[in-house]
Amino acid sequence: MKALVLERKDELALRDVALDEKLGTRDVRIGLRNVGICGSDMHYYTHGRIGPFVVREPMILGHEAAGVVVETGAEVRELKAGDRVCMEPGIPDPNSRASRLGKYNLDPAVRFWATPPVHGVLRPTVVHPADFTFKLPDGVSLAAGAMCEPLAIGVHAATKAQVQPGDLAVVTGAGTIGMVTVLAAVAAGCARVIVSDVDDAKLALAEKLGPVMGANIRSKRLADVVQEESEGWGADVIFEASGNEKAAAEVFDLVCPGGRVLFVGMPPEPISYDVTKAQIKEARVEHVFRYAHVYRRTVAMLGSGKIDVGPLITQTFPFKDSLQAFEFAKRPPPGSVKVQIELPG
Repeated sequence: MKALVLERKDELALRDVALDEKLGTRDVRIGLRNVGICGSDMHYYTHGRIGPFVVREPMILGHEAAGVVVETGAEVRELKAGDRVCMEPGIPDPNSRASRLGKYNLDPAVRFWATPPVHGVLRPTVVHPADFTFKLPDGVSLAAGAMCEPLAIGVHAATKAQVQPGDLAVVTGAGTIGMVTVLAAVAAGCARVIVSDVDDAKLALAEKLGPVMGANIRSKRLADVVQEESEGWGADVIFEASGNEKAAAEVFDLVCPGGRVLFVGMPPEPISYDVTKAQIKEARVEHVFRYAHVYRRTVAMLGSGKIDVGPLITQTFPFKDSLQAFEFAKRPPPGSVKVQIELPG
């Protein structure tokens, strides 16, 4: 089958790949239709690695996906050919200690699409466990279904933050992860969300997602904005979604006494923060790595209309133009959030 292959750092090819994926009794074969370009895909492309995950041999990219079931295993009853689905891309070892504790996203042996050495899904078909495949509700497009993967990160973050109705939240960074975190925070009950970035077009888009205020940190200190909006108290919850060292170092200037700080964005290099500031406010600090036990709820929220990810899909390229799509995503224009690739059906 033809696939988008990362041959090595800085080299992509759209070429034929020989894959022999046998259908197990609890598996489904899916025809891929929409695949998003994630920051991790770009990082593997431009850097050849993310932390300990190193691209040592050619690897198919892509893990944010939706498609149509074309074949089911003998024991699959909940899905059938023709069903429109999205897929949770990480397959843990069900017998691992992490999985048995309910923390399967932390399983060191998890097989996650487009994480070396596991192939991703920028290709026509994939075989995937039915237990990690979710039928899309009527009215939810395949493009929106492919957004379930990043949205699940936002839902996991809001869940870990224990968002309360009426909370004031801050999201640092208006990239894809920041935007889906905004959506999840609003859906979870936040009365207001302040989003910071340096891209006015992204901030304008964020302000259309609900009770959201954009803050361009080139023109005003975020801490000053939060102080003004909270009458000097601080925000109830901070979602650091930029992965930026400076933004991460300032989170405890933004949070209220007894508030919560969630590190959601994954920085390319180690960062540090002022522990004393955190202690003085007795802030609770949490970290987010992917997600666990939220995919079904994420799909349900899309189906209910509680969350609309459509505005975040700012560009779509046909599969044949995948190389151009990655070059576009490498240097996106202002306002670009999520680039998707659409495969023929």
